[in-house]
Amino acid sequence: MASTAISLSLATVSSSSYQPKTPFLSLKLKPHEAKFSSSLFGTKVFASRTAGRKAMSNRMMSSSGVTCLASPSSSPILPSALLFDCDGVLVDTERDGHRISFNDTFNEKELGVTWDVDLYGELLKIGGGKERMTAYFNKTGWPEKAPTGEEERKEFVASLHKRKTQLFMALIEKRLLPLRPGVAKFVNPKSFAYILQACT
Repeated sequence: MASTAISLSLATVSSSSYQPKTPFLSLKLKPHEAKFSSSLFGTKVFASRTAGRKAMSNRMMSSSGVTCLASPSSSPILPSALLFDCDGVLVDTERDGHRISFNDTFNEKELGVTWDVDLYGELLKIGGGKERMTAYFNKTGWPEKAPTGEEERKEFVASLHKRKTQLFMALIEKRLLPLRPGVAKFVNPKSFAYILQACT
């Protein structure tokens, strides 16, 4: 029975006998062990290996599956476009942006509150900036300048959050947020022939 040799690297997969110098995974499969399906992005390969004849006779099968893109060419598959869709991918907007803006707001209002990196990391478990401030004040005590009524406190927190957002947008507009290491080179159009787009 004929076999199919499949080599997987981080960049490409080939169903031919080509073997890259540094394969990520190399498999030699019989036809019933490999399944190919075409899609918009190329050919997906699902490779499964049985645990052996004894397992087969007991009708027990242990398979390890690999899904990847396949290319008939030995050259790497390079994308024609890179899309970035998540706040914090290119810049650490939480640590270097929102946290700083919260602290600047607290300082402007003379609330005597500062969120360091570790504390803010814990506060990020709470979704939403207004909810984050409310939970923090409820736990540690409300600032002296904060009102005492529940509705007034909601308005107080909303005003703090509005000012925080203004300060954050100013950081963005002034380009004061540092890129993550390696990002500048990665998104440089002279480095790669990619179409780059940030989306949300």
